[in-house]
Amino acid sequence: MYIEINITNGRKYLKLGKSLRVKNEAGYSVAKKTTVLNIGALSYFDDGKPDYLKRLRESFLNGNPLIPALLPYCPMQKPKQSYEFTVEEGGLACLGHPKIYSHQFLDRIIDELGIKRLFYLNKSMRKIEYDVYGFFKLLVFGRILHPASKISTVEQNNDYYDPIISDYDPFNVYDTLDFIADNKDKLIRKINSSLVEIAGRSTEIVYYYVTNVCFEIEETGEDIIDEDGAIIRHGLRKYGVSKEHRMQQIVQMGLFMDDKGVPITIEEFPCSTLEHFALFSAFNKSINNLNYSRFIMIGDRGMCVNANLLQLLDSGNGYIISKSVLESTLSERAWMYSEEDYIYDLDNFKYKSRIVTRTVRNSYNESRIVTEKTVVCWSDHLAKRSMAENKSFLEFVSKLTDSPSNFKITSLQAESLCRFLKEELISIKTGDVFDSSEIKQIVDTEKVKEFKKSMGYYQIITSELEMDPNEIIDKYLGATRIEEQFRVMKSCLASRPVFAHNPNHTKGHLLICLISLIIMQIIQSKIAKTELALHSKEEMHKPLNWTSGLSAERIQNALNKWQVETLVDDYFRFNNIDNTDLKLILEAFKIEIAPRLYRRGELKAIKTATEIFS
Repeated sequence: MYIEINITNGRKYLKLGKSLRVKNEAGYSVAKKTTVLNIGALSYFDDGKPDYLKRLRESFLNGNPLIPALLPYCPMQKPKQSYEFTVEEGGLACLGHPKIYSHQFLDRIIDELGIKRLFYLNKSMRKIEYDVYGFFKLLVFGRILHPASKISTVEQNNDYYDPIISDYDPFNVYDTLDFIADNKDKLIRKINSSLVEIAGRSTEIVYYYVTNVCFEIEETGEDIIDEDGAIIRHGLRKYGVSKEHRMQQIVQMGLFMDDKGVPITIEEFPCSTLEHFALFSAFNKSINNLNYSRFIMIGDRGMCVNANLLQLLDSGNGYIISKSVLESTLSERAWMYSEEDYIYDLDNFKYKSRIVTRTVRNSYNESRIVTEKTVVCWSDHLAKRSMAENKSFLEFVSKLTDSPSNFKITSLQAESLCRFLKEELISIKTGDVFDSSEIKQIVDTEKVKEFKKSMGYYQIITSELEMDPNEIIDKYLGATRIEEQFRVMKSCLASRPVFAHNPNHTKGHLLICLISLIIMQIIQSKIAKTELALHSKEEMHKPLNWTSGLSAERIQNALNKWQVETLVDDYFRFNNIDNTDLKLILEAFKIEIAPRLYRRGELKAIKTATEIFS
């Protein structure tokens, strides 16, 4: 085997090759070159000293390569090295100072996202003197490894074996948030193009979901008002009901995601904005700027009103959304509950579909006719789960109708009961129910029966008339992963509560959380892909289960354990490499860390040799 250089687009790359003897069409034995390992760009490894390539080849032949990734391919192994140290009592060498090394791995992923040049170009154009790219990396590393306040995140700089920034003013971290917010569109476009080009991101499916983030500050966002006192733009941060049903300062947040579970972009808007009104504003700000060809939008039914669906169709795209079973018409429910045409998958799942035409109105109140495919499913698992989740409430309703005088109804119970009450006996002004002694007369038992009957059913409508029902179901159920991404964002990455007062700082914070989530999902996907590769060839053709691999919390813990410790004579020792979860990460990215001591240059070589999307 030999080391040679290839030149691609004017850039030099190292590769390990070997020659084989094969027979050509005429039956003669000829030499053929083949690539054993793509090592990486020469600039990543060159130490700046003379004759690097010559020294690299010699070290490879001697079994002690300058690039550790070449060690398994060496023609001869060097004898095991012995280390001898002298450490005097009372010296600093007696004390351990482990530092985090995993930031080098995260830095390598950021390199692959291709945004470094964007930072340096804009820094030069705006004559920024502080290390804006260094602060950006500190914010991302801190969010993934140890989420904290912005100033505390900057203080983590010395926790890394190779500090990110030097001679800095910590308050420049807020200037960095402004920079990130101002360049959001450019960052999103560059990350997306990188993932499309080198990671094979598909642009055929776009998931969308909305949640909110809360703030630990009291002041609401200021509205922008014109000379006549009319509101031009609402402040971003307002009081509203959070997902935890608490009145807090919140900002609505819409997340777009691809079919592999990797986030695409994020948009923020005031909590007073209805979800279905925010949908196309978010599309126009983000997805439309990414030059996607036709895509299918998959989202929650709450945001997909008819006007939005028509806009999707008019722009040449499609949709797959859910539709409430209980809010369907009587004829639609009769079709759902009828056993006719159902296809059974064993005894615990069934589905059927049909194509329907309906009349809807667009945003100008004009009538339009649309043709859609409706898929209805019933799952025994979903039915049992729904029954278990509503068991206590249904028991309460049953006891209430049997013995109404024995109960006092709280406001929360009244709110839950409203959907099962006869409308003529509910206060139109307040929505309050009457005295509990009247409950037996006002509970609509037919609505309760219908509610029970609907358990286990769900309905999907789509513009994709030719798509197989099973594919429609699979794509729609993929929406569950976006809810998982929000959970990771809020818990593991601690996207909330937000302490930023400045709207730009809020936007910068959310974008940092998004990029951190992208990196976390890249790691998860790589682990899942590696696990899948260990299975049989038949299973290799199955779609990748995005939930495979390690959870975000376990990845975060494992990366924090990936540490290196400085010994005497400029030797370094890795810590916790035998950690089970960390070993999975290293194996997934083919990072080999032999049980030996390392020099500083070798630590750098581990990073540069790591291939993220190979």
